[in-house]
Amino acid sequence: MADGWSTDTGEAVYRSRDAVKNLKIKIRIQRVTSTAALSQHLQQQVLTQQERGGIELDTLNSPTQSAGDGEEELVVGWQEKLFSQYEVVLFQSESVCQTPLERQYHTEIMALERTRGRRNRRIFTYTDFDRFTNWEGDSQSMVTQVKSNPTFLAERMANVRHRRQDRRPVDSTVPKSRLITWEPSEDFMKTSHVVNTPVQTMHIMGDLGPPGKLGQKEKECLLCTIRADGNGVVTIKPDFNKAKEPYRVETEGEKREVWRLTLENVSEGIRPEEKEREQRMYKDLYVRHKDYLNSLVGQDFEMPPPGILRLLVNGEIDSAKGFEYDNLYVHFFLELPHNWSTLPFHSLSGVTQTCRTKTIGKDDVAFFSYPFSFEAFFRREDETEESLPQWPVLYFKVLSLDFWQRYRNEGYGYLVLPSTPGKHTITCHTWRPLQTGTVSELRRFFIGGSPELEDYSYVRVPGTFKGERLSRFGFRTQTTGSVTFNLHCIQHARAFVDASTLKKRRQSVLDQLGGFSQQGSVYNVLEAFQRARRRMQEARESLPRDLINTTAQQNSESTA
Repeated sequence: MADGWSTDTGEAVYRSRDAVKNLKIKIRIQRVTSTAALSQHLQQQVLTQQERGGIELDTLNSPTQSAGDGEEELVVGWQEKLFSQYEVVLFQSESVCQTPLERQYHTEIMALERTRGRRNRRIFTYTDFDRFTNWEGDSQSMVTQVKSNPTFLAERMANVRHRRQDRRPVDSTVPKSRLITWEPSEDFMKTSHVVNTPVQTMHIMGDLGPPGKLGQKEKECLLCTIRADGNGVVTIKPDFNKAKEPYRVETEGEKREVWRLTLENVSEGIRPEEKEREQRMYKDLYVRHKDYLNSLVGQDFEMPPPGILRLLVNGEIDSAKGFEYDNLYVHFFLELPHNWSTLPFHSLSGVTQTCRTKTIGKDDVAFFSYPFSFEAFFRREDETEESLPQWPVLYFKVLSLDFWQRYRNEGYGYLVLPSTPGKHTITCHTWRPLQTGTVSELRRFFIGGSPELEDYSYVRVPGTFKGERLSRFGFRTQTTGSVTFNLHCIQHARAFVDASTLKKRRQSVLDQLGGFSQQGSVYNVLEAFQRARRRMQEARESLPRDLINTTAQQNSESTA
């Protein structure tokens, strides 16, 4: 009877979208002793003799009575409280109840004593609300298993679960120093890197004491542990037997008894009509969520006003390299040329965070990854003008600021926004003004400070400059580093012109058709139109003359 045992007592992880409250487990324990095994063997022989016509032996029917105390089978639901004999005796006295939960247990136990009593004898449970739930460090499972050492994560998670019971108020203040540990030690990583997901725990216990002496705390042992979190993950240790052999449970002490443990999942399966109703509910939920998102976005495609070009730029200041000092940051702004405008509340400037450089190869690179976004509108005043507009220009300035608050100018640069939509990666080189003499270099090194431009737009031809030539003679510069930008440009426009302008543009297109090849789409369309017109003229000439005259008379009468 006890020849085959299941030794795979590790944890089993299940994932379900159903509520964990529907979980039901059938647990069965049975004492396995030499006397019980011999009695069962003899009883099987007696049953065989009865079938052959032999005499029934009444003395061999006693194991049936003893099996009632050495065997028990129960169906336990999730977080269902079953009291042990120790708890029944403990909570019968109201004076020992200290918490509201213990007083509730006292009321339930007294109600059970007045009625038919408990439906369990040896099998009981500890729910997530009991103070005995997280006592795994003090009491170990007696289920025979393969010898293995717990992992580091299991040990840390066990400590987290122990701390969950001590729900003391925690000070919410954050220390102002050492928010980031740049060089963590091994002990620091062991104590800090712990997954702390809220988990509900339930233990199924067994009182394996001798008959008539139940309620001894030292005879209680852990049979099964169930954990569930809010993500639908259910962990059971040990796993359901399914088609495997039962588990072996061996008690401690002088009289070492062996018990058989069987676990079976008896959760009620969902009926076909309920499954179909659940699928319809999920489908309806998804449709409503889709309609809600559509209501936020809208069904109409947002169009700019007629004759307006809308430019959207989603950019990123990726990195900067090749500069002299560390702790860099970038100040930038967008200049809009003539006929360009933006929304009143939209900001066209910004400053990145200060970034330390990292040596990659031969260059010191500062990775900003700073996002920015611009939106501008272009409106042409003269519709007859055929030239392309001037595109906005992004001016930027690279600066450094060290620990001693020494501020230095590292370089100026500019970027003309691409005139084609799509993704663009552009690297802009910078320069800075250079003042002759040793004093300026000493000032820059010791106290910071360097020559600066009064207007950033003088890096390029300023938009306010109205002359023909811009002289920079006598202005010394020094080439510094470079800044890399990632740009995503979107252009949105709806053309609108009056009749005269449209007629002029159509005529210019027709004048230029002579230079197009016969494979051109416009040329093919015009050629097909000419063929259709010739066929219509030929059909008109082939009609009888009297029919043409009659049609002309009807047209004149209707006109009169």
